[in-house]
Amino acid sequence: MTKSKKPEFRPNDFVVYPAHGVGKIISIEEQQIAGIQLELFVISFEKDKMTLRVPTHKAVEIGMRALSAPDVVSKALDTLKGKAKVKRAMWSRRAQEYEQKINSGDLLSIAEVVRDLHRADDQREQSYSERQLYEAALERLTREVAAVSGVDEAGAAKQVDSVLLGRAA
Repeated sequence: MTKSKKPEFRPNDFVVYPAHGVGKIISIEEQQIAGIQLELFVISFEKDKMTLRVPTHKAVEIGMRALSAPDVVSKALDTLKGKAKVKRAMWSRRAQEYEQKINSGDLLSIAEVVRDLHRADDQREQSYSERQLYEAALERLTREVAAVSGVDEAGAAKQVDSVLLGRAA
C-alpha cells in the first residue's frame, strides 16, 4: 500500500466530503481496524447528526477537499444567474447526471444543478424527484456558501435566493 501525500487538514477545519457536503474535523485519531493501525479524520456533520471516520491517507483520493475559495463561491453564484440548460434527454438520465454532479462535491457543478432545477413561481410545478434533487443541491450550496462567507445558513440561503430571484426578474 503506497502512502499518498497527507492532506493538510487539522482539527476544527471545515472540509467538503463529496457525498455529504460540508463537515468539520473534530479530531484525528488512531484506530486499529482488521489488525491494521490507521490514522483517521473524525468529521462531524452537525445538520445530519452524523460522524464520519476517513483514513487520512485516503482523504484526497476520495475527493475530500478544503472549502472553496471566495472567488469560487462568487463564480458559483454567477453560475446561478445564467439561463437554465435543460437537456432533452429522458428524466431518468438527467436525474443520474444531476445526482453525479451533486455527489462530486464540486461547488460549480452543484450550482449548475441548482440553476437548472430552479423554478420561478410562474413556471410549472416540479416533480417529486426534481424537487428532491433541487433541495439536495441547494442545501449543499448554501452550506458551503455559509461556511466560506462566515454567515449562518439562513443568511447564505437568503444570498442564494436573492441571486436566483434576481435572475427571474
